[in-house]
Amino acid sequence: MIRKFPTLLLKVSVLTACLTASAFTSAVPNYISLEQVTEDVSYLASDDLKGRGNFSPEISQAADYIAKRFNNSGLKSADGISTQGFLQKYQVTKISPEKLSVVLNGQILSSENLTVASTAEHISWVTANGNKNSKFKVHTIGKDDDMRATIGDINQQGGEHLVLLNPAHKELFKRYQSYFGQGLTKLVQKSNSAVQGGTIVIALSEISADTVESLSVSGLNSISNSELTNVVAILPGKTKPDEIVLYSAHYDHLGVKNTEEDNIYNGADDDASGTAAIINIAQYYAKQGNNARTLMFAAFSAEEIGGFGSRFFSQQLDPKKITAMINIEMIGKPSKFGAGTVWMTGMDRSSLGKQLNDVLAKSGKEIYKDPYPEQGLFYRSDNATLARLGVPAHSFSSTQLDKDEHYHQVSDDLSSLDLPSLHKVIEALTIATQPLVNGTVTPSRIDANNVKRKGLIY
Repeated sequence: MIRKFPTLLLKVSVLTACLTASAFTSAVPNYISLEQVTEDVSYLASDDLKGRGNFSPEISQAADYIAKRFNNSGLKSADGISTQGFLQKYQVTKISPEKLSVVLNGQILSSENLTVASTAEHISWVTANGNKNSKFKVHTIGKDDDMRATIGDINQQGGEHLVLLNPAHKELFKRYQSYFGQGLTKLVQKSNSAVQGGTIVIALSEISADTVESLSVSGLNSISNSELTNVVAILPGKTKPDEIVLYSAHYDHLGVKNTEEDNIYNGADDDASGTAAIINIAQYYAKQGNNARTLMFAAFSAEEIGGFGSRFFSQQLDPKKITAMINIEMIGKPSKFGAGTVWMTGMDRSSLGKQLNDVLAKSGKEIYKDPYPEQGLFYRSDNATLARLGVPAHSFSSTQLDKDEHYHQVSDDLSSLDLPSLHKVIEALTIATQPLVNGTVTPSRIDANNVKRKGLIY
Protein backbone atom coordinates (compact mmCIF):
# COMPACT_ATOMS: atom_id res chain seq x y z
CA MET A 1 0.00 0.00 0.00
CA ILE A 2 2.87 2.37 0.79
CA ARG A 3 4.49 1.67 -2.60
CA LYS A 4 1.19 2.11 -4.44
CA PHE A 5 0.17 5.37 -2.74
CA PRO A 6 2.40 7.72 -4.78
CA THR A 7 1.04 6.18 -7.99
CA LEU A 8 -2.52 6.63 -6.79
CA LEU A 9 -1.75 10.22 -5.76
CA LEU A 10 -0.26 10.90 -9.20
CA LYS A 11 -3.37 9.53 -10.90
CA VAL A 12 -5.61 11.66 -8.72
CA SER A 13 -3.50 14.76 -9.47
CA VAL A 14 -3.61 14.12 -13.20
CA LEU A 15 -7.34 13.53 -13.04
CA THR A 16 -7.82 16.73 -11.04
CA ALA A 17 -5.74 18.71 -13.55
CA CYS A 18 -7.70 17.28 -16.46
CA LEU A 19 -10.98 18.12 -14.78
CA THR A 20 -9.78 21.67 -14.06
CA ALA A 21 -8.72 22.19 -17.68
CA SER A 22 -11.92 20.73 -19.04
CA ALA A 23 -14.40 21.95 -16.45
CA PHE A 24 -15.28 24.93 -18.60
CA THR A 25 -15.88 22.74 -21.64
CA SER A 26 -17.61 19.77 -20.04
CA ALA A 27 -20.99 21.46 -19.67
CA VAL A 28 -21.31 22.26 -23.37
CA PRO A 29 -21.81 18.71 -24.68
CA ASN A 30 -24.59 18.22 -22.14
CA TYR A 31 -26.78 20.60 -24.10
CA ILE A 32 -25.16 20.68 -27.54
CA SER A 33 -25.28 17.18 -28.93
CA LEU A 34 -23.90 15.93 -32.21
CA GLU A 35 -27.22 14.17 -32.79
CA GLN A 36 -29.25 17.40 -32.52
CA VAL A 37 -26.81 19.37 -34.66
CA THR A 38 -27.00 16.61 -37.28
CA GLU A 39 -30.79 16.62 -37.19
CA ASP A 40 -30.96 20.40 -37.69
CA VAL A 41 -28.44 20.64 -40.51
CA SER A 42 -29.92 17.55 -42.21
CA TYR A 43 -33.36 19.09 -42.36
CA LEU A 44 -32.20 22.51 -43.50
CA ALA A 45 -30.05 20.98 -46.25
CA SER A 46 -32.61 18.37 -47.31
CA ASP A 47 -33.98 18.09 -50.84
CA ASP A 48 -37.41 18.84 -49.39
CA LEU A 49 -36.37 22.48 -48.88
CA LYS A 50 -35.10 22.77 -52.47
CA GLY A 51 -32.10 24.91 -51.64
CA ARG A 52 -33.99 27.48 -49.53
CA GLY A 53 -34.10 29.94 -52.41
CA ASN A 54 -35.27 33.46 -51.61
CA PHE A 55 -38.95 34.04 -52.49
CA SER A 56 -39.61 30.28 -52.65
CA PRO A 57 -42.25 28.45 -50.57
CA GLU A 58 -39.47 26.29 -49.16
CA ILE A 59 -37.60 29.17 -47.54
CA SER A 60 -40.77 29.83 -45.55
CA GLN A 61 -40.70 26.19 -44.41
CA ALA A 62 -37.13 26.70 -43.25
CA ALA A 63 -38.15 29.85 -41.34
CA ASP A 64 -40.97 27.95 -39.63
CA TYR A 65 -38.55 25.19 -38.60
CA ILE A 66 -36.09 27.68 -37.09
CA ALA A 67 -38.90 29.51 -35.27
CA LYS A 68 -40.20 26.22 -33.88
CA ARG A 69 -36.76 25.26 -32.60
CA PHE A 70 -36.39 28.67 -30.93
CA ASN A 71 -39.81 28.32 -29.35
CA ASN A 72 -39.20 24.78 -28.11
CA SER A 73 -35.95 25.95 -26.50
CA GLY A 74 -37.84 28.58 -24.53
CA LEU A 75 -36.68 31.71 -26.34
CA LYS A 76 -38.81 34.86 -26.45
CA SER A 77 -39.87 37.09 -29.32
CA ALA A 78 -37.95 40.34 -29.65
CA ASP A 79 -40.34 43.21 -29.01
CA GLY A 80 -39.89 46.53 -30.73
CA ILE A 81 -38.01 45.36 -33.83
CA SER A 82 -40.92 44.74 -36.20
CA THR A 83 -41.36 41.07 -35.44
CA GLN A 84 -44.51 38.97 -35.59
CA GLY A 85 -43.67 36.31 -33.06
CA PHE A 86 -40.24 35.16 -34.17
CA LEU A 87 -40.72 36.28 -37.77
CA GLN A 88 -39.42 39.64 -38.95
CA LYS A 89 -40.89 40.44 -42.35
CA TYR A 90 -39.59 43.03 -44.80
CA GLN A 91 -39.93 43.88 -48.46
CA VAL A 92 -37.45 44.10 -51.30
CA THR A 93 -37.88 45.62 -54.74
CA LYS A 94 -36.79 43.76 -57.85
CA ILE A 95 -35.75 46.11 -60.67
CA SER A 96 -35.27 44.39 -64.03
CA PRO A 97 -34.06 46.08 -67.23
CA GLU A 98 -36.59 45.89 -70.06
CA LYS A 99 -35.39 48.37 -72.69
CA LEU A 100 -32.24 50.43 -73.22
CA SER A 101 -31.10 52.55 -76.16
CA VAL A 102 -28.15 54.92 -76.54
CA VAL A 103 -27.52 57.28 -79.46
CA LEU A 104 -24.14 59.06 -79.57
CA ASN A 105 -23.48 61.79 -82.13
CA GLY A 106 -26.34 60.43 -84.19
CA GLN A 107 -25.00 56.84 -84.05
CA ILE A 108 -27.29 54.15 -82.60
CA LEU A 109 -25.23 51.77 -80.46
CA SER A 110 -25.92 48.04 -80.62
CA SER A 111 -27.66 46.51 -77.61
CA GLU A 112 -24.76 44.04 -77.43
CA ASN A 113 -22.56 46.95 -76.37
CA LEU A 114 -24.87 48.32 -73.67
CA THR A 115 -25.74 47.51 -70.08
CA VAL A 116 -27.46 49.30 -67.23
CA ALA A 117 -27.85 49.15 -63.47
CA SER A 118 -30.61 51.46 -62.32
CA THR A 119 -33.01 52.00 -59.45
CA ALA A 120 -35.30 54.13 -61.63
CA GLU A 121 -38.32 52.96 -63.62
CA HIS A 122 -37.64 55.34 -66.53
CA ILE A 123 -34.38 56.73 -67.95
CA SER A 124 -34.48 59.71 -70.29
CA TRP A 125 -31.37 61.79 -70.90
CA VAL A 126 -30.83 64.11 -73.88
CA THR A 127 -28.16 66.67 -74.82
CA ALA A 128 -27.45 68.47 -78.06
CA ASN A 129 -24.87 70.80 -79.61
CA GLY A 130 -22.23 69.77 -77.11
CA ASN A 131 -24.14 71.18 -74.16
CA LYS A 132 -23.63 69.51 -70.80
CA ASN A 133 -26.61 68.31 -68.81
CA SER A 134 -26.43 68.60 -65.03
CA LYS A 135 -28.96 65.78 -64.70
CA PHE A 136 -26.28 63.19 -65.42
CA LYS A 137 -22.52 62.89 -65.78
CA VAL A 138 -20.60 61.43 -68.71
CA HIS A 139 -17.39 59.52 -67.96
CA THR A 140 -14.70 58.03 -70.17
CA ILE A 141 -12.80 54.86 -69.29
CA GLY A 142 -9.81 54.63 -71.59
CA LYS A 143 -7.97 51.47 -72.58
CA ASP A 144 -5.36 51.94 -69.84
CA ASP A 145 -7.80 52.96 -67.09
CA ASP A 146 -8.99 50.77 -64.20
CA MET A 147 -12.59 49.90 -65.10
CA ARG A 148 -13.42 48.20 -61.80
CA ALA A 149 -12.17 51.12 -59.72
CA THR A 150 -14.00 53.72 -61.80
CA ILE A 151 -17.33 51.85 -61.79
CA GLY A 152 -16.89 51.23 -58.07
CA ASP A 153 -16.37 54.94 -57.39
CA ILE A 154 -19.48 55.80 -59.39
CA ASN A 155 -21.46 53.23 -57.42
CA GLN A 156 -20.31 54.88 -54.20
CA GLN A 157 -21.45 58.30 -55.45
CA GLY A 158 -24.93 57.33 -56.60
CA GLY A 159 -26.78 59.58 -59.05
CA GLU A 160 -27.01 59.37 -62.84
CA HIS A 161 -24.01 58.34 -64.97
CA LEU A 162 -23.20 57.40 -68.56
CA VAL A 163 -19.89 55.57 -68.91
CA LEU A 164 -18.22 55.45 -72.33
CA LEU A 165 -16.00 52.39 -72.18
CA ASN A 166 -13.10 51.74 -74.51
CA PRO A 167 -13.50 48.38 -76.34
CA ALA A 168 -10.20 47.24 -74.83
CA HIS A 169 -12.29 46.36 -71.76
CA LYS A 170 -14.74 44.19 -73.71
CA GLU A 171 -14.17 40.98 -71.75
CA LEU A 172 -14.71 42.63 -68.36
CA PHE A 173 -17.67 44.55 -69.82
CA LYS A 174 -19.36 41.24 -70.64
CA ARG A 175 -19.17 40.24 -66.98
CA TYR A 176 -20.81 43.48 -65.89
CA GLN A 177 -23.39 43.05 -68.63
CA SER A 178 -24.26 39.57 -67.38
CA TYR A 179 -24.44 40.76 -63.75
CA PHE A 180 -26.50 43.88 -64.47
CA GLY A 181 -28.75 41.89 -66.77
CA GLN A 182 -30.03 39.94 -63.77
CA GLY A 183 -31.54 43.15 -62.43
CA LEU A 184 -31.15 44.77 -59.03
CA THR A 185 -32.74 43.90 -55.72
CA LYS A 186 -33.11 46.75 -53.25
CA LEU A 187 -34.46 46.95 -49.72
CA VAL A 188 -37.76 48.83 -49.53
CA GLN A 189 -36.97 51.74 -47.24
CA LYS A 190 -39.25 53.49 -44.80
CA SER A 191 -40.78 56.70 -46.15
CA ASN A 192 -38.48 58.80 -43.96
CA SER A 193 -35.33 56.97 -44.95
CA ALA A 194 -32.68 58.67 -47.04
CA VAL A 195 -33.17 57.96 -50.72
CA GLN A 196 -30.34 55.95 -52.21
CA GLY A 197 -29.91 54.89 -55.78
CA GLY A 198 -29.16 56.08 -59.26
CA THR A 199 -28.28 54.81 -62.70
CA ILE A 200 -25.12 53.59 -64.40
CA VAL A 201 -25.36 53.09 -68.17
CA ILE A 202 -22.21 51.57 -69.70
CA ALA A 203 -21.69 51.86 -73.44
CA LEU A 204 -18.83 50.09 -75.20
CA SER A 205 -17.64 52.71 -77.68
CA GLU A 206 -14.58 54.41 -79.21
CA ILE A 207 -16.26 57.74 -78.53
CA SER A 208 -15.03 59.64 -75.47
CA ALA A 209 -16.84 62.19 -73.34
CA ASP A 210 -14.94 65.15 -74.77
CA THR A 211 -16.04 64.30 -78.32
CA VAL A 212 -19.75 63.92 -77.57
CA GLU A 213 -21.79 66.52 -79.46
CA SER A 214 -25.19 64.97 -78.87
CA LEU A 215 -26.57 62.00 -77.04
CA SER A 216 -29.85 60.37 -76.18
CA VAL A 217 -30.31 57.67 -73.56
CA SER A 218 -33.66 56.06 -72.87
CA GLY A 219 -34.53 53.04 -70.77
CA LEU A 220 -37.34 51.22 -69.05
CA ASN A 221 -37.20 48.94 -66.01
CA SER A 222 -39.89 46.73 -64.52
CA ILE A 223 -40.33 47.06 -60.76
CA SER A 224 -42.00 44.61 -58.38
CA ASN A 225 -42.03 44.12 -54.58
CA SER A 226 -41.73 40.84 -52.69
CA GLU A 227 -41.69 39.86 -49.02
CA LEU A 228 -38.92 38.02 -47.18
CA THR A 229 -38.47 36.96 -43.55
CA ASN A 230 -35.78 36.96 -40.88
CA VAL A 231 -36.20 34.75 -37.82
CA VAL A 232 -35.28 36.55 -34.59
CA ALA A 233 -35.49 35.48 -30.94
CA ILE A 234 -34.02 36.56 -27.62
CA LEU A 235 -33.08 35.38 -24.16
CA PRO A 236 -33.55 38.48 -21.96
CA GLY A 237 -30.52 39.38 -19.88
CA LYS A 238 -30.66 38.84 -16.12
CA THR A 239 -28.52 41.77 -15.00
CA LYS A 240 -27.57 43.66 -18.18
CA PRO A 241 -30.71 43.42 -20.33
CA ASP A 242 -29.90 46.53 -22.38
CA GLU A 243 -26.64 45.05 -23.64
CA ILE A 244 -27.06 42.60 -26.52
CA VAL A 245 -24.85 39.78 -27.76
CA LEU A 246 -26.01 38.85 -31.25
CA TYR A 247 -25.50 35.38 -32.74
CA SER A 248 -26.43 35.21 -36.41
CA ALA A 249 -26.31 33.18 -39.61
CA HIS A 250 -28.11 33.32 -42.94
CA TYR A 251 -30.51 30.53 -43.77
CA ASP A 252 -31.18 31.31 -47.45
CA HIS A 253 -29.29 29.71 -50.31
CA LEU A 254 -29.45 29.48 -54.12
CA GLY A 255 -32.54 27.34 -54.65
CA VAL A 256 -32.90 25.10 -57.70
CA LYS A 257 -30.88 24.90 -60.89
CA ASN A 258 -32.80 24.42 -64.13
CA THR A 259 -31.31 21.12 -65.22
CA GLU A 260 -32.54 17.55 -65.39
CA GLU A 261 -29.76 16.06 -63.25
CA ASP A 262 -29.05 16.82 -59.57
CA ASN A 263 -30.41 20.35 -59.55
CA ILE A 264 -30.77 21.40 -55.91
CA TYR A 265 -28.30 23.78 -54.31
CA ASN A 266 -28.74 22.28 -50.84
CA GLY A 267 -26.41 24.75 -49.14
CA ALA A 268 -25.42 22.35 -46.37
CA ASP A 269 -22.25 24.27 -45.55
CA ASP A 270 -23.54 27.60 -46.90
CA ASP A 271 -25.15 28.19 -44.49
CA ALA A 272 -27.25 25.40 -43.00
CA SER A 273 -24.17 24.72 -40.87
CA GLY A 274 -24.16 28.22 -39.37
CA THR A 275 -27.92 28.20 -38.90
CA ALA A 276 -27.74 24.89 -37.04
CA ALA A 277 -25.03 26.46 -34.88
CA ILE A 278 -27.13 29.42 -33.69
CA ILE A 279 -30.13 27.15 -33.09
CA ASN A 280 -28.07 24.90 -30.83
CA ILE A 281 -26.20 27.72 -29.10
CA ALA A 282 -29.59 29.28 -28.34
CA GLN A 283 -30.82 25.99 -26.89
CA TYR A 284 -27.68 25.70 -24.76
CA TYR A 285 -27.95 29.15 -23.21
CA ALA A 286 -31.69 28.81 -22.72
CA LYS A 287 -31.06 25.73 -20.59
CA GLN A 288 -28.26 27.50 -18.71
CA GLY A 289 -30.71 30.31 -17.88
CA ASN A 290 -28.09 32.61 -16.39
CA ASN A 291 -27.07 34.99 -19.17
CA ALA A 292 -26.29 38.46 -17.81
CA ARG A 293 -26.63 40.16 -21.19
CA THR A 294 -29.57 39.78 -23.52
CA LEU A 295 -28.80 37.17 -26.17
CA MET A 296 -30.31 37.71 -29.58
CA PHE A 297 -30.38 35.05 -32.27
CA ALA A 298 -31.04 36.06 -35.88
CA ALA A 299 -31.38 33.84 -38.93
CA PHE A 300 -31.21 36.19 -41.90
CA SER A 301 -32.67 35.72 -45.37
CA ALA A 302 -31.42 37.38 -48.59
CA GLU A 303 -27.71 37.14 -47.78
CA GLU A 304 -27.13 35.50 -51.14
CA ILE A 305 -28.81 38.35 -53.04
CA GLY A 306 -27.32 41.36 -51.28
CA GLY A 307 -27.60 41.00 -47.51
CA PHE A 308 -31.00 42.65 -47.28
CA GLY A 309 -32.13 40.64 -44.25
CA SER A 310 -29.30 41.92 -42.08
CA ARG A 311 -29.69 45.43 -43.50
CA PHE A 312 -33.36 45.57 -42.55
CA PHE A 313 -32.59 44.06 -39.14
CA SER A 314 -29.93 46.72 -38.48
CA GLN A 315 -32.50 49.49 -38.96
CA GLN A 316 -34.80 48.15 -36.25
CA LEU A 317 -32.58 48.59 -33.19
CA ASP A 318 -29.93 50.87 -31.77
CA PRO A 319 -26.55 49.44 -32.86
CA LYS A 320 -24.92 50.95 -29.77
CA LYS A 321 -26.78 48.37 -27.70
CA ILE A 322 -25.10 45.48 -29.51
CA THR A 323 -22.00 44.50 -27.56
CA ALA A 324 -20.81 42.07 -30.22
CA MET A 325 -22.04 40.17 -33.28
CA ILE A 326 -20.98 36.55 -33.77
CA ASN A 327 -21.91 35.81 -37.38
CA ILE A 328 -21.43 32.13 -38.21
CA GLU A 329 -20.80 31.36 -41.87
CA MET A 330 -19.85 27.98 -43.37
CA ILE A 331 -18.40 25.87 -40.54
CA GLY A 332 -19.27 22.42 -41.87
CA LYS A 333 -15.79 21.31 -42.94
CA PRO A 334 -12.37 21.33 -41.29
CA SER A 335 -10.35 24.50 -41.74
CA LYS A 336 -6.73 24.55 -42.88
CA PHE A 337 -5.85 24.61 -39.17
CA GLY A 338 -7.49 21.25 -38.49
CA ALA A 339 -10.83 19.65 -37.64
CA GLY A 340 -12.92 21.61 -35.16
CA THR A 341 -10.99 24.85 -35.68
CA VAL A 342 -12.41 28.17 -36.82
CA TRP A 343 -11.14 31.54 -38.06
CA MET A 344 -12.68 35.01 -37.95
CA THR A 345 -12.78 37.95 -40.33
CA GLY A 346 -11.50 41.40 -39.41
CA MET A 347 -9.63 40.28 -36.30
CA ASP A 348 -7.61 43.51 -36.26
CA ARG A 349 -10.73 45.72 -36.31
CA SER A 350 -11.76 45.14 -32.67
CA SER A 351 -10.50 43.44 -29.53
CA LEU A 352 -13.07 40.64 -29.80
CA GLY A 353 -10.70 38.05 -31.28
CA LYS A 354 -8.12 38.48 -28.53
CA GLN A 355 -10.78 38.29 -25.84
CA LEU A 356 -12.21 35.08 -27.25
CA ASN A 357 -8.75 33.56 -27.53
CA ASP A 358 -7.96 34.46 -23.92
CA VAL A 359 -10.82 32.14 -22.99
CA LEU A 360 -9.94 29.35 -25.40
CA ALA A 361 -6.29 29.33 -24.36
CA LYS A 362 -7.37 27.60 -21.14
CA SER A 363 -8.43 24.58 -23.17
CA GLY A 364 -5.61 24.69 -25.71
CA LYS A 365 -7.83 25.99 -28.51
CA GLU A 366 -7.61 29.08 -30.69
CA ILE A 367 -9.66 31.16 -33.10
CA TYR A 368 -7.42 31.97 -36.04
CA LYS A 369 -7.03 35.11 -38.11
CA ASP A 370 -8.72 35.09 -41.54
CA PRO A 371 -6.25 33.19 -43.76
CA TYR A 372 -7.73 34.61 -46.99
CA PRO A 373 -7.38 38.42 -46.68
CA GLU A 374 -7.28 38.83 -50.45
CA GLN A 375 -10.88 37.56 -50.65
CA GLY A 376 -12.32 40.56 -48.77
CA LEU A 377 -14.44 38.24 -46.62
CA PHE A 378 -15.11 40.87 -43.96
CA TYR A 379 -17.48 42.49 -46.47
CA ARG A 380 -19.00 39.33 -47.92
CA SER A 381 -21.38 38.30 -45.15
CA ASP A 382 -24.03 39.77 -42.88
CA ASN A 383 -21.55 41.13 -40.33
CA ALA A 384 -20.57 43.97 -42.69
CA THR A 385 -23.87 45.81 -42.25
CA LEU A 386 -23.50 46.03 -38.48
CA ALA A 387 -19.76 46.75 -38.73
CA ARG A 388 -20.58 49.83 -40.81
CA LEU A 389 -22.51 51.02 -37.75
CA GLY A 390 -19.58 50.50 -35.37
CA VAL A 391 -20.61 47.13 -33.92
CA PRO A 392 -17.77 44.65 -33.21
CA ALA A 393 -19.29 42.42 -35.88
CA HIS A 394 -17.26 39.54 -37.27
CA SER A 395 -17.87 36.36 -39.25
CA PHE A 396 -16.58 32.99 -38.07
CA SER A 397 -15.87 30.26 -40.60
CA SER A 398 -13.87 27.12 -41.25
CA THR A 399 -14.19 26.85 -45.02
CA GLN A 400 -11.04 26.44 -47.12
CA LEU A 401 -11.94 28.86 -49.88
CA ASP A 402 -8.88 28.03 -51.96
CA LYS A 403 -9.80 24.34 -52.03
CA ASP A 404 -13.58 24.12 -51.55
CA GLU A 405 -14.96 22.59 -54.73
CA HIS A 406 -18.51 22.59 -53.34
CA TYR A 407 -18.95 26.34 -52.78
CA HIS A 408 -22.14 27.47 -54.59
CA GLN A 409 -22.40 24.08 -56.28
CA VAL A 410 -25.14 21.46 -56.13
CA SER A 411 -22.58 19.19 -54.42
CA ASP A 412 -22.79 21.32 -51.23
CA ASP A 413 -24.99 18.71 -49.59
CA LEU A 414 -24.94 16.78 -46.33
CA SER A 415 -22.45 14.21 -47.63
CA SER A 416 -19.84 16.94 -48.11
CA LEU A 417 -19.85 17.91 -44.41
CA ASP A 418 -17.64 16.71 -41.57
CA LEU A 419 -20.29 16.62 -38.85
CA PRO A 420 -17.96 15.94 -35.88
CA SER A 421 -15.82 18.92 -36.93
CA LEU A 422 -18.96 21.06 -37.22
CA HIS A 423 -20.00 20.01 -33.72
CA LYS A 424 -16.58 20.89 -32.28
CA VAL A 425 -16.66 24.35 -33.87
CA ILE A 426 -20.06 25.04 -32.30
CA GLU A 427 -18.73 23.95 -28.92
CA ALA A 428 -15.62 26.12 -29.30
CA LEU A 429 -17.67 29.21 -30.19
CA THR A 430 -19.97 28.60 -27.24
CA ILE A 431 -17.06 28.30 -24.85
CA ALA A 432 -15.24 31.31 -26.28
CA THR A 433 -18.23 33.63 -26.08
CA GLN A 434 -19.21 32.73 -22.52
CA PRO A 435 -17.61 35.91 -21.03
CA LEU A 436 -19.61 38.00 -23.52
CA VAL A 437 -22.74 36.30 -22.26
CA ASN A 438 -21.69 36.73 -18.63
CA GLY A 439 -21.01 40.41 -19.18
CA THR A 440 -17.41 40.17 -17.98
CA VAL A 441 -15.78 41.35 -21.23
CA THR A 442 -16.71 44.12 -23.66
CA PRO A 443 -14.90 44.33 -27.00
CA SER A 444 -13.77 47.62 -28.49
CA ARG A 445 -16.03 49.18 -31.13
CA ILE A 446 -15.17 49.06 -34.81
CA ASP A 447 -14.21 52.38 -36.38
CA ALA A 448 -17.04 52.77 -38.87
CA ASN A 449 -15.01 55.36 -40.79
CA ASN A 450 -12.61 52.60 -41.81
CA VAL A 451 -15.33 50.26 -43.10
CA LYS A 452 -16.02 50.50 -46.81
CA ARG A 453 -19.51 51.81 -47.53
CA LYS A 454 -22.08 49.80 -49.46
CA GLY A 455 -22.67 50.96 -53.04
CA LEU A 456 -25.69 53.21 -53.60
CA ILE A 457 -26.78 51.85 -56.98
CA TYR A 458 -26.01 48.12 -57.09
